[in-house]
Amino acid sequence: MQAGIAALSRLNGFLSRASLWLAGTGLVLMTLIVFAQVFMRYVMNDSLLWVEPVAILLMSWFIFLGSAVGVHESFHMGFDVLLFFLPDRAGTWLKGLSDLSVLCFGIGMAVYGWQLMVKTWGTTLPVIGLPGGFGYMPLFAGGLLMTLFVLEHLLKRLTGRMAEAQPDAEDILMTEA
Repeated sequence: MQAGIAALSRLNGFLSRASLWLAGTGLVLMTLIVFAQVFMRYVMNDSLLWVEPVAILLMSWFIFLGSAVGVHESFHMGFDVLLFFLPDRAGTWLKGLSDLSVLCFGIGMAVYGWQLMVKTWGTTLPVIGLPGGFGYMPLFAGGLLMTLFVLEHLLKRLTGRMAEAQPDAEDILMTEA
């Protein structure tokens, strides 16, 4: 069991880093093509027709990939306020409940994203000519990644190996005041 969790952890670490790089690259690309559109429209007095759908597609990718990375890094929403008022044992249960909620959400994203992708594959995205399913691919991929990442968290919690996230600068400043 421990070897399986370690293998899943290595796989998820790789997927998380790759997702973060892809999301960052998508953000930069979207910024560049929107800049190109502004330049073409206001300087060259001509428009690039493909910019808006491509920008929206890129934005979908970096939002859903970035959200999945947030789950991997435990930056997703939880019961943080309650953790300060309840005993430590209750905190463990609340964190597990939070992980189960994210698991259900990730599964829902993956399942419904897949269904939308399959049902719209026969259509065509205007101007860019890609199958319509490409528009829902980020929803499916983000849900699948979230599910994998939170499964690792749950398995580690069940085996007592879940390390809590390191405090960030905001946490340190809040405790020093």
